[in-house]
Amino acid sequence: MKFGNLDFQDVGDNPNLVAEPVRESIKLNKLSNLLVAEIDAGLADTAAFCEHYKIGLEVSANCVVVEAKRADKTWYAACVLLATTRADINNIVRRHLDARKISFASMDTAVNLTKMEFGGITPIGLPADWPILVDSAVAKSEHVVIGSGIRGSKLLVPGKLFLSLPNTTVLNITKADR
Repeated sequence: MKFGNLDFQDVGDNPNLVAEPVRESIKLNKLSNLLVAEIDAGLADTAAFCEHYKIGLEVSANCVVVEAKRADKTWYAACVLLATTRADINNIVRRHLDARKISFASMDTAVNLTKMEFGGITPIGLPADWPILVDSAVAKSEHVVIGSGIRGSKLLVPGKLFLSLPNTTVLNITKADR
Protein backbone atom coordinates (compact mmCIF):
# COMPACT_ATOMS: atom_id res chain seq x y z
CA MET A 1 0.00 0.00 0.00
CA LYS A 2 1.39 3.38 -0.98
CA PHE A 3 1.23 5.95 1.85
CA GLY A 4 3.09 9.20 1.46
CA ASN A 5 6.00 8.20 -0.73
CA LEU A 6 6.54 4.89 1.06
CA ASP A 7 5.45 1.47 -0.12
CA PHE A 8 4.14 -0.42 2.92
CA GLN A 9 4.11 -4.23 2.83
CA ASP A 10 2.55 -6.85 5.11
CA VAL A 11 4.62 -7.16 8.27
CA GLY A 12 4.28 -10.96 8.10
CA ASP A 13 6.32 -10.91 4.90
CA ASN A 14 8.97 -8.63 6.44
CA PRO A 15 9.50 -9.75 10.06
CA ASN A 16 13.11 -8.50 10.01
CA LEU A 17 11.78 -4.92 9.81
CA VAL A 18 10.36 -4.95 13.36
CA ALA A 19 11.96 -5.47 16.76
CA GLU A 20 11.71 -8.88 18.44
CA PRO A 21 9.16 -7.77 21.09
CA VAL A 22 6.97 -6.42 18.28
CA ARG A 23 7.14 -9.72 16.35
CA GLU A 24 6.26 -11.63 19.53
CA SER A 25 3.31 -9.34 20.32
CA ILE A 26 1.92 -9.59 16.79
CA LYS A 27 1.96 -13.37 17.02
CA LEU A 28 0.73 -13.61 20.63
CA ASN A 29 -2.13 -11.15 20.15
CA LYS A 30 -2.97 -12.36 16.63
CA LEU A 31 -2.72 -8.82 15.26
CA SER A 32 -3.52 -8.31 11.60
CA ASN A 33 -3.62 -5.50 9.04
CA LEU A 34 -0.19 -4.25 10.03
CA LEU A 35 2.00 -2.93 7.26
CA VAL A 36 5.69 -2.02 7.44
CA ALA A 37 8.04 0.08 5.31
CA GLU A 38 11.80 0.37 5.53
CA ILE A 39 13.08 3.91 6.11
CA ASP A 40 16.41 5.66 6.56
CA ALA A 41 17.17 5.21 10.29
CA GLY A 42 18.58 8.73 10.37
CA LEU A 43 15.10 10.01 9.53
CA ALA A 44 13.20 8.09 12.23
CA ASP A 45 12.41 11.16 14.33
CA THR A 46 8.89 12.35 13.60
CA ALA A 47 9.47 15.76 12.01
CA ALA A 48 12.28 14.58 9.73
CA PHE A 49 10.40 11.40 8.83
CA CYS A 50 7.16 13.19 7.96
CA GLU A 51 8.89 15.85 5.86
CA HIS A 52 11.11 13.44 3.94
CA TYR A 53 8.50 10.74 3.30
CA LYS A 54 5.55 13.13 2.74
CA ILE A 55 3.52 11.73 5.65
CA GLY A 56 1.29 14.24 7.42
CA LEU A 57 1.96 14.91 11.10
CA GLU A 58 -1.77 14.37 11.67
CA VAL A 59 -1.41 10.67 10.74
CA SER A 60 1.85 10.08 12.56
CA ALA A 61 1.55 8.85 16.15
CA ASN A 62 4.23 8.97 18.82
CA CYS A 63 4.63 6.55 21.70
CA VAL A 64 6.16 8.14 24.80
CA VAL A 65 7.24 6.24 27.90
CA VAL A 66 6.42 7.79 31.26
CA GLU A 67 7.66 6.94 34.75
CA ALA A 68 5.04 7.11 37.49
CA LYS A 69 5.71 7.21 41.24
CA ARG A 70 3.64 6.94 44.38
CA ALA A 71 5.33 6.49 47.77
CA ASP A 72 8.12 3.95 47.19
CA LYS A 73 6.52 2.39 44.11
CA THR A 74 7.71 3.21 40.57
CA TRP A 75 6.07 1.92 37.41
CA TYR A 76 6.00 2.68 33.70
CA ALA A 77 3.32 3.34 31.11
CA ALA A 78 3.12 4.45 27.51
CA CYS A 79 1.11 7.24 25.92
CA VAL A 80 0.22 7.18 22.23
CA LEU A 81 -0.81 10.42 20.59
CA LEU A 82 -0.77 12.16 17.24
CA ALA A 83 2.35 14.15 16.42
CA THR A 84 0.23 17.31 16.18
CA THR A 85 -0.71 17.12 19.87
CA ARG A 86 0.91 17.04 23.32
CA ALA A 87 -0.04 14.71 26.15
CA ASP A 88 -1.29 16.29 29.36
CA ILE A 89 1.20 14.29 31.42
CA ASN A 90 0.96 16.22 34.68
CA ASN A 91 -2.83 16.20 34.91
CA ILE A 92 -4.76 13.66 32.83
CA VAL A 93 -2.09 10.97 32.59
CA ARG A 94 -0.88 11.34 36.20
CA ARG A 95 -4.44 11.12 37.57
CA HIS A 96 -5.38 8.18 35.34
CA LEU A 97 -2.32 6.26 36.54
CA ASP A 98 -3.00 7.30 40.15
CA ALA A 99 0.55 8.57 40.47
CA ARG A 100 1.81 11.22 42.84
CA LYS A 101 4.61 12.20 40.46
CA ILE A 102 5.07 11.54 36.77
CA SER A 103 7.81 12.32 34.27
CA PHE A 104 9.09 11.19 30.92
CA ALA A 105 11.34 8.15 31.28
CA SER A 106 14.98 8.68 30.38
CA MET A 107 16.13 7.42 27.01
CA ASP A 108 18.28 4.69 28.61
CA THR A 109 15.42 3.51 30.81
CA ALA A 110 12.93 3.46 27.92
CA VAL A 111 15.31 1.52 25.67
CA ASN A 112 16.32 -0.98 28.37
CA LEU A 113 12.78 -1.70 29.53
CA THR A 114 11.12 -1.90 26.11
CA LYS A 115 13.97 -3.70 24.31
CA MET A 116 13.31 -1.28 21.43
CA GLU A 117 15.39 1.45 19.83
CA PHE A 118 14.84 5.05 20.90
CA GLY A 119 12.95 6.78 18.10
CA GLY A 120 11.22 3.52 17.20
CA ILE A 121 9.39 2.66 20.44
CA THR A 122 5.89 1.45 19.68
CA PRO A 123 2.91 0.35 21.78
CA ILE A 124 3.02 -3.08 20.14
CA GLY A 125 5.32 -5.30 22.20
CA LEU A 126 5.66 -3.23 25.36
CA PRO A 127 6.08 -5.08 28.67
CA ALA A 128 2.84 -6.94 29.45
CA ASP A 129 2.17 -5.13 32.74
CA TRP A 130 2.44 -1.61 31.33
CA PRO A 131 -0.71 0.47 30.94
CA ILE A 132 -0.99 1.93 27.44
CA LEU A 133 -2.95 5.17 27.20
CA VAL A 134 -4.05 5.90 23.65
CA ASP A 135 -5.46 9.29 22.78
CA SER A 136 -8.94 8.99 21.32
CA ALA A 137 -7.87 10.85 18.16
CA VAL A 138 -5.39 8.05 17.40
CA ALA A 139 -8.00 5.32 17.87
CA LYS A 140 -10.46 7.21 15.62
CA SER A 141 -7.92 7.58 12.78
CA GLU A 142 -8.36 5.47 9.69
CA HIS A 143 -4.62 4.74 9.65
CA VAL A 144 -1.63 5.98 11.64
CA VAL A 145 2.10 5.58 11.21
CA ILE A 146 3.88 4.38 14.36
CA GLY A 147 7.30 3.04 15.28
CA SER A 148 8.26 -0.56 14.66
CA GLY A 149 10.64 -1.02 17.57
CA ILE A 150 13.62 -0.15 15.37
CA ARG A 151 14.64 3.14 13.76
CA GLY A 152 14.90 1.60 10.28
CA SER A 153 11.19 1.14 9.61
CA LYS A 154 7.68 2.36 10.42
CA LEU A 155 4.36 0.56 10.80
CA LEU A 156 1.10 1.65 9.18
CA VAL A 157 -1.82 0.43 11.28
CA PRO A 158 -5.57 1.04 11.46
CA GLY A 159 -6.55 3.26 14.38
CA LYS A 160 -8.94 0.61 15.64
CA LEU A 161 -5.93 -1.68 16.26
CA PHE A 162 -5.36 0.15 19.55
CA LEU A 163 -8.69 -1.14 20.85
CA SER A 164 -7.31 -4.69 20.73
CA LEU A 165 -3.91 -4.20 22.39
CA PRO A 166 -3.62 -5.61 25.93
CA ASN A 167 -3.70 -3.12 28.84
CA THR A 168 -4.88 -0.32 26.56
CA THR A 169 -7.22 2.47 27.56
CA VAL A 170 -8.50 4.94 24.99
CA LEU A 171 -9.18 8.41 26.40
CA ASN A 172 -8.52 12.07 25.73
CA ILE A 173 -4.95 12.56 26.98
CA THR A 174 -3.95 15.68 25.06
CA LYS A 175 -3.66 19.22 26.31
CA ALA A 176 -6.57 21.44 25.35
CA ASP A 177 -5.71 24.47 23.25
CA ARG A 178 -5.34 27.55 25.36
